[in-house]
Amino acid sequence: MTTITRLRPTPRQLVRASGGPRYAVALAVDALGSGMLRPFLLLYGITVLGLGAAATGLAMTVGIVAGLAAMPPLGRWLDRGARSSAVAASMLVRVAGVAVLLAAPHGNAVVFAAAALILGVGNQSWPAAHAALVATVVEGRLRDAALAAGRSVRNAGLGAGALLATVFLGGGAPALRALAAASGVGFLVAALLARSVRVTAAPAARTAERAAPAGDGLAAVLLANVVYVFCLNVPEVALPLVLVTVLHASPAWSAAVFVANTVLVVALQVPVTAWAAARWSRRTVLALSGVVLAASYLGFLLAAPLGPLAVALVSVPCTLGEILYAGSATALVTALAPPQVLGRALARFQLSTGLGLAVSPAVITALAAAGPLALWGTLGAATLGASAAVGRTAAGPAPDPVRPGAMAG
Repeated sequence: MTTITRLRPTPRQLVRASGGPRYAVALAVDALGSGMLRPFLLLYGITVLGLGAAATGLAMTVGIVAGLAAMPPLGRWLDRGARSSAVAASMLVRVAGVAVLLAAPHGNAVVFAAAALILGVGNQSWPAAHAALVATVVEGRLRDAALAAGRSVRNAGLGAGALLATVFLGGGAPALRALAAASGVGFLVAALLARSVRVTAAPAARTAERAAPAGDGLAAVLLANVVYVFCLNVPEVALPLVLVTVLHASPAWSAAVFVANTVLVVALQVPVTAWAAARWSRRTVLALSGVVLAASYLGFLLAAPLGPLAVALVSVPCTLGEILYAGSATALVTALAPPQVLGRALARFQLSTGLGLAVSPAVITALAAAGPLALWGTLGAATLGASAAVGRTAAGPAPDPVRPGAMAG
């Protein structure tokens, strides 16, 4: 396992820490394939299969939620030493999901739901498997930077894939089928590249597994994460609701906010993560991210009467809070979890992330219907509460000393 004392690792060090050049290419190809399919899966069900919007949306939601059931067995597999094979499996599962999607008969919601379920299993499994692989390859500050770099690569690939797909959407159903097939090929190539890296970890002893503690403050982090993860759906759900339905602004404003969010994450995730890691512990950064997010939610409440430009400007500090959250949350879980139960800790973290992502659209839309104060006030208060819970663990009896070559949890 590699350590480093540099606060700003070079691109070469990041690639090596992330699993090597082949694994970096696998991440990029996988993200590109996901970008070509995930944003347009709803359109596939409606346009290609002729399903109703409600039935398509319900099938996708059921698939995403049911995919969370794969987390416990994935955690146990990771704790038995699987790393690159688990990452490759998450990609191969999506190949199977695309195959089922392409084979779905016109008007068959059941087969479409099965495809969404299989794709959901792959999408939910990848983050935990990837984080476990990085945690095995590298430790300390470089591990945090490598995780941040992986997120930047993934966001760039998702954006590029979505942009590429948008160009071909005018082709109708045949174009959507071709995009789905291309994404399946991308998942297969990425799986082969990831598997070729051949990273494994020593399996945990069963007696040690039973005796291992949960990790100081890990439960509080997992609970807080359900609230924190709402920030990921603010640009996609909350802001379009405010901009289009409340302010009656052009949908172009929503698109501009989403693009700006993606660009900022790609550009700033690694440098902001390194900057924060040089100054505070991971728990302090995670608590700080909650404060920044809560402040931005208050900013949205105050900016809405001023028009769409003011709302768009407030989205910048909201994205900064998202970057701080993403750069510290997974890294904190890997630091808090005992090594022998790292896989299950990451699986539980992804379970809390998936749960938050699954319920947040319904919660956000219900709060928005009750008015801006209900929406932004509730989100701000809940996020501050989550930040306080994380902050209390940081102030507990186990401090976070900064050691040379490592960043404490």
